[in-house]
Amino acid sequence: MATSGPGAGNAPPGPADRGTRSADGTPGRAAELYRALALQPHVGVLFLDDRLRVRDAIHTPLNFGGLVIRAGAGVRLTDLVPEDDRESVAAHLRAVLATGYPSVSTAHQTWRMRTPAGLLYVAMTVLRSVDADGNPSLVVTLINTTDDVQRAQRLELLQDAAERIGLQLDVVRTAQQLADVLVPRLCDVAVISLADEIPEGREPPTRTGGGDLALWRAAIAPAGEPRPEGYIRPARDSRDAHVPPFLRGPEVIRMFQAGQHFTLVGRAATTAVVDDEPDMVRALVPFAEEEGSLTVACLPLLTERGGEHNPADPGLVLGSVELWRRGEERPFDEADVRTGKAIVSRAAVSLDNARRYNLERRTSLALQRSLLPPAATAAAAASTAAVYVPARSGRGLGGDFYDAIELSSKRVALVAGDIAGHGLHAAATMGRIRTAVRTLAAMDLAPGELLTHLNELVVELADGAAREESPAGSSCLYAVYDPITCRCSIASAGHPPPIAIRPDGAADYLPVTPGDPLGHGAVVFDVAETDLAPGTVLALYSDGLVGLEDVRLPERLSAALMTADGELHGAAEGVVAALPDTSLADDVTLLLARTRAIADDDTVAWPIPHDPAAVGDARDRTTRQLQDWGLDDLAFTTELIVSELVTNGIRHAEPPVVLRLIRDHDTLVCEVTDGSSSAPHLTRAPDSAEGGRGLMITAQLVAGRWGVRYDSTGGKAIWAEQSTTPLSEG
Repeated sequence: MATSGPGAGNAPPGPADRGTRSADGTPGRAAELYRALALQPHVGVLFLDDRLRVRDAIHTPLNFGGLVIRAGAGVRLTDLVPEDDRESVAAHLRAVLATGYPSVSTAHQTWRMRTPAGLLYVAMTVLRSVDADGNPSLVVTLINTTDDVQRAQRLELLQDAAERIGLQLDVVRTAQQLADVLVPRLCDVAVISLADEIPEGREPPTRTGGGDLALWRAAIAPAGEPRPEGYIRPARDSRDAHVPPFLRGPEVIRMFQAGQHFTLVGRAATTAVVDDEPDMVRALVPFAEEEGSLTVACLPLLTERGGEHNPADPGLVLGSVELWRRGEERPFDEADVRTGKAIVSRAAVSLDNARRYNLERRTSLALQRSLLPPAATAAAAASTAAVYVPARSGRGLGGDFYDAIELSSKRVALVAGDIAGHGLHAAATMGRIRTAVRTLAAMDLAPGELLTHLNELVVELADGAAREESPAGSSCLYAVYDPITCRCSIASAGHPPPIAIRPDGAADYLPVTPGDPLGHGAVVFDVAETDLAPGTVLALYSDGLVGLEDVRLPERLSAALMTADGELHGAAEGVVAALPDTSLADDVTLLLARTRAIADDDTVAWPIPHDPAAVGDARDRTTRQLQDWGLDDLAFTTELIVSELVTNGIRHAEPPVVLRLIRDHDTLVCEVTDGSSSAPHLTRAPDSAEGGRGLMITAQLVAGRWGVRYDSTGGKAIWAEQSTTPLSEG
């Protein structure tokens, strides 16, 4: 708004009045000037007395929304402005009247006027005039700047839409952002409905002809106002929000599906769209129970291709935008529709991007979950439970993974990793890395050696991948727990250290020195050894969990276990559930493993002299031990296995040779260790050969697994598992 000059106390004398007419009554130069000025487009001149009443008016009603100001009718200028502006306008005019300082406003300093066409914006120039008797009056020049103001408002609205819409790759949030931008500057109520396929990321069918539109209500603004009973409100993933097929007229359907908008004015026209059904009106019209005229503009949400510019290719109709206005004085004009279409077009791009992101996210998540092991496992060495929560940020899914792998001699390997990158490629790479870990684990490699081989694989993958798809920088932690010695060997490639929660509730990080992340050339990974009492819970996790913790993670895990009464899955879910949804910028993975110990009376070991005669003694000891364990049914096959393994150890290996038997609730392990690194190979001996069939016989007799592993001293162990469950029960 314009402001007047200094106060009356500092006012200079007013200018001498030259009058609007000459002495003989003919129009003076000033009157001619005012009349010529008033004949300009969008310009009018008002002459006010000292009581702010209109004495004369020179204006064209067409330029002022049909407003006719009759001189001498006692109309004050303040009567022509909205009620809440009257006091400020009157004060402004009186200031010029009192001081004589003119007030000149620009297009950026406007006042509002009430006209038959609605509110107009005018720039006012106010001058004081004094007649021959010294009576002051005002000459007010009005310039209709409504078009300029509305143009500036539309540009501001478009800029605001560009800054606020599409900030997240979420279709519902984007729809709500669109509705919030449109209200109240373009309409009183904005309703956004989306095609059924959009939330799941699927592509809606191209709609070129008649038929019902399968839409659901995604957003409305303002959201807090009361609505008619039965009005359809937004409800994510709920059938309660499905919009009935209200576009009945074939012509209207064709317009909408071809990407064209339509505008309906008046309650009769609005209700006609819904077949004048009262229930349908209450469900779809936000002012159904109010009196007065309505205007609704329906704009389709279209992908960039097609639309009105190319009717032959209508593109994809993602949904619809309804703009509702109350009152007869505010129908939508072409400028309103152009502005709405520009905003909706931008929002459609954001919605389509969010839809595509949702599709990739769902695909990546399905792939990732299919590649992960069961959340809960039970083995002789440990019982495990895991929780995986995908990232909720726009970066996409990560490549987090976990695993629990049963190794030879009842040991277990616990794995946690985080593949660099996000999205479908990261999920696929995660599957390759996890498969490699399982393959290397089957070779019974020590943790440091396994990570060395894994690092070489990642270097190879990184060399053959694009920079944004390279797995270099990935991390992995590999731990092996032995339930007989209750020792755990751990190595880390850039991964956070595990946490041990002792049976007494004490919790802390294990002293593990992490090496460089995977994919950084030749790296040596240190191995940490630690004793874990039976019942200790070992926690492996991704850095997404560490980055969100506001207190120390060991304390949180210990408290969660107490809350869940020691139940692993409940504890893991409790820790993750406490994280704020809005802060999950990266995947969160948590693997909990409660260690177990094999009882002393379930394992036995005997040193074997380096003498072929010791084979018979080994068989006899084995048979007696099986009788003590109640496994007489396995005596025959176990004797053959022991004979072969012990014979190979004596003939082809170096001392010391040790035979060990391990009993579990469902398996029996026969293991022979020696001091040689040479490994036997499974071969098919010729019919004429006198030997070479031992491992083949062992493999055929073993109902479970067998293999070879090496230790850090240069020796090896050959082991074989048998099932203790009779075949009739298996």
